[in-house]
Amino acid sequence: MKNQEEALYLNPLELNGPEQMAIDLLLLEKTFAENSFHMAIRFYTWNGNWLSIGKNQNKISGKWIELSKNKKLRIVRRPSGGNAVLHSGGLTYALIWKDPPRNKKESYLKTNQWLKDGLKKAGVDLFFGNQPVNLSNNNCFSTSTLADLVDKNRNKYIGSAQFWKKGNLLQHGEILIEPSKQLWKEVFNREPPEIKNNAIGKDKIINCLKEALISQWPNLRWCNYIL
Repeated sequence: MKNQEEALYLNPLELNGPEQMAIDLLLLEKTFAENSFHMAIRFYTWNGNWLSIGKNQNKISGKWIELSKNKKLRIVRRPSGGNAVLHSGGLTYALIWKDPPRNKKESYLKTNQWLKDGLKKAGVDLFFGNQPVNLSNNNCFSTSTLADLVDKNRNKYIGSAQFWKKGNLLQHGEILIEPSKQLWKEVFNREPPEIKNNAIGKDKIINCLKEALISQWPNLRWCNYIL
């Protein structure tokens, strides 16, 4: 179709925290510096264990600093909001969307419907979170708002956060697969959510989410993009 807008798919990369955040910001910058694409999606993993801190999260636990000094963990600041996310054995996505619905709730409903449909294809039924935002909690996965997806037992599978610039959106999310129980307890002083993604695997989750993208935004023409 001649009127189809272009959307970019970037192959998964495993890099350190600052490199991953820089790529996401670069793609966001390209949405308003160029008029070449409407949306971009990338899935990635982290080189080592990382804790990403939300843009507006001012409280950095002394325990986290100690874990970083002992080289059990590295810390990076995200451009997106929300609370701290432990990246250890999971899968991160970054969705860059040019001129999305300006209403934050509407944009979350649209993107989370895509995630919900994709995980259903992979065999996991998820539901929208409904808890209020809790800015006093430093652990992203301890509460589930509209930005998140949980199973029927309220175990949180996916936590997402947004960063807006000039009307364009960067949405980050972490899909739990095999979180390190020991490290999770050291970081957050609690057990990780009980999830069943480890039996599915990252490749299947990525493929199912890619299929769901095409269904959710059928008017986009998806192209492979190499940095």
